[in-house]
Amino acid sequence: MNKSELKAALEQQRPRITSLYGQEQEERQIARYGQLIDDYERAFGNTDCALFSAPGRTEVGGNHTDHQHGRVLAASVNMDAAAAAGQREGEVVFYSEGFEIKPVSLADLFVHPEEKNTSEALIRGVLAGFVQRGYKIGGFQAVSNSTVLKGSGISSSAAFEVLVGTILSHLYNDGQVSAQEIAKIGQYAENVYFGKPSGLLDQMACSVGNFVTIDFKDPQNVLVEQVDFDFNHSQIALCLVDTRQDHADLSDEYGLMPAEMRQVAAYFGAEVLRQVDPAEFYRRLREVRAQVQNDRAILRAIHFFEEDARVPLQVQALKDHDLKRFFELVIESGHSSFMYLQNVTSPSNIRHQSLALALALSENVLKGYGAWRVHGGGLAGTIQAFVPLALLETYQKVMDDCFGAGSCHVLSIRPEGGVRLI
Repeated sequence: MNKSELKAALEQQRPRITSLYGQEQEERQIARYGQLIDDYERAFGNTDCALFSAPGRTEVGGNHTDHQHGRVLAASVNMDAAAAAGQREGEVVFYSEGFEIKPVSLADLFVHPEEKNTSEALIRGVLAGFVQRGYKIGGFQAVSNSTVLKGSGISSSAAFEVLVGTILSHLYNDGQVSAQEIAKIGQYAENVYFGKPSGLLDQMACSVGNFVTIDFKDPQNVLVEQVDFDFNHSQIALCLVDTRQDHADLSDEYGLMPAEMRQVAAYFGAEVLRQVDPAEFYRRLREVRAQVQNDRAILRAIHFFEEDARVPLQVQALKDHDLKRFFELVIESGHSSFMYLQNVTSPSNIRHQSLALALALSENVLKGYGAWRVHGGGLAGTIQAFVPLALLETYQKVMDDCFGAGSCHVLSIRPEGGVRLI
């Protein structure tokens, strides 16, 4: 299609764009995709391309349960990585706003240690993952930009992996590679090529879309279920509040969370807590406590058992369209993370307790009306809040006044994962 035909086809996608991004973003997203078409023509001298999108994600339930083979509830959001892409011979050329990405040759799909933590590693890894699973690959050229906030726990890298996988699926496999397969390929790329030992939560939520619950009991055969809930007509806003507290120098503290849980599991001859019977844990609590390094390990195990059991209740509340019960469970999840998992404040930095402050302010505004909890890894970064639209302006003002203008990001749950628009 020529440029005018592409833009006419884009206009025909307004209902879907509204579904993906929300009514208030319709014009902005039409303009954004129109600009991608212009940028593609400028970069490659033609408009022989298609338009693709892959969302970021938010964790809703199952805080620090995935590394213990537990259950999680996550959702795709209306922040995404978008691209105009078309076929190219022998290589992937990817222009992404804010990044300098070198071309990746299809003739070399080996791991390059020097590419660790780069976009090239993710592209090469996704290509290799497609080949290993028996799918077709080919070169492509793309221009892209992303609205996924970095460092906010929305998974910008997973969105990029799913975007590349979605492009390959549609350009060379007639769109027949499933969302779950794309997620697994993205995880492979991140683990083996990018060098980050992530679980499957991020990629699966980005790729499948809407609310999705994942059971990691068998990591080789995870159970995934999309939860059909129309969040966009619920009169609720999903807010992520960036407290602007740096994650730097917290790696050791993050590592202690799975390590201490595994200490408890090891007492029962297990690798992870999912393999331990909660009833037996409580029955033998005194002897377990005598063997582990500290009581925090015990409390973190209690968090896991309660949080893992809470996820199916959250899923059922959504299926029942019972937002009141869902909010109660979200708040319970947040309280468990604060009291038992202890990932809201860092013991090494008691002066700055921004997450705790944000949660206290959220409770002050939303108590009895919405829900609030720590988001993602914790210790610094973001909190999550479900805010009735009638309280949204007030909530935003309170958060922006405390943490700075623009700290409160208003999102919605996106009903689809990785997609081709035209």
